[in-house]
Amino acid sequence: MRAAVLHETGQDKLEVLDDVEAVGFGPGKVRIRVRATGLCHSDISAMTGVLPQPAPFVPGHEGAGEIVDVGEGVTGLAPGGRVLVCWLPACGACPACKRGQTQLCLAGFMNAGTPNFKRPGGDVFGFAGTGTFAEEVVVDAGCAVPIPDDVPFDIAALIGCGVTTGLGAAINTADVQAGSSVAVIGCGGVGISAIQGARLKGAAQIVAVDPVTSRREAALHFGATEAVAPDALADAKQRLTEGEGFDYVFEVVGKSATARTAYETTRRGGTLVVVGAGAMDDVLQLNMFELFFDEKRIRPSMYGGGDVLRSYERAIALWRAGRIDLQSLITHRVPLAEINEALDQMRTGQALRTCIEL
Repeated sequence: MRAAVLHETGQDKLEVLDDVEAVGFGPGKVRIRVRATGLCHSDISAMTGVLPQPAPFVPGHEGAGEIVDVGEGVTGLAPGGRVLVCWLPACGACPACKRGQTQLCLAGFMNAGTPNFKRPGGDVFGFAGTGTFAEEVVVDAGCAVPIPDDVPFDIAALIGCGVTTGLGAAINTADVQAGSSVAVIGCGGVGISAIQGARLKGAAQIVAVDPVTSRREAALHFGATEAVAPDALADAKQRLTEGEGFDYVFEVVGKSATARTAYETTRRGGTLVVVGAGAMDDVLQLNMFELFFDEKRIRPSMYGGGDVLRSYERAIALWRAGRIDLQSLITHRVPLAEINEALDQMRTGQALRTCIEL
């Protein structure tokens, strides 16, 4: 079986090998033939070590495909069924799940420490317990979410992470109010999805902030009312809010520097939503006086900040109704053999989302 493998954390290239085997199939498991997978910035963050992940590993967590086989005790899934991969399935029994905060369930994270591939040289992990840069993957049954026949695999793959994360940040976490002002810092696939979510919620002003010209232009297509480079954000704040700041600011980069900028761009009493996944040693500094005096709400958003299964259903319904544009999010398509080209496209900002077709 072919798969793209990162041998050591810190390497910037993946090696596409044909001697990889998906392992771990048994009770409660399913085997999925991956048909399409998106390249998410979290995959690059895992490769660089910003996100913790044992190596060697197969990146990829935003995928969709067909069920090949189901293990003993699995219900509701059968060979031939079309599914998307949920990298953070809810166990339904932990305290977070019982509180209704299924996006905070830690059960899925435990899978990241168990190898689900092997090669003649030894075990290979799958990123976030999945590893969708492979022709097949074995995962817990809860990771395989059935999708309707009319949803293409590439669209389903996007819903599996980036779209759910961005839309949910605006709809669930921020609960953007109609007529409000919004700024989104970082306009890749997740940031563009946050823009679409803010538009759906009726925001009057949506300012997209990104250093890449093509991404700023794309943001206007997806619903931003204005798009600026980072060095023009302060001017936009002054022009559009009379210097007060935006009602909602979304940080979708995962850096303390941009989070600090986002905080300063948020009005007093406004909401800063932290969507980007950053490093454990990258510290955001805030002083105690400003925290008290400004009364700005800081809301991290994990996987869209809500029940992911409901979020998947909502995204599909909105896509069917033409209320969100998912097809245009896919700006590049490459076969698995060209995965390193896809990595370069993301690093340079050329791509909103690259679909790897298997």
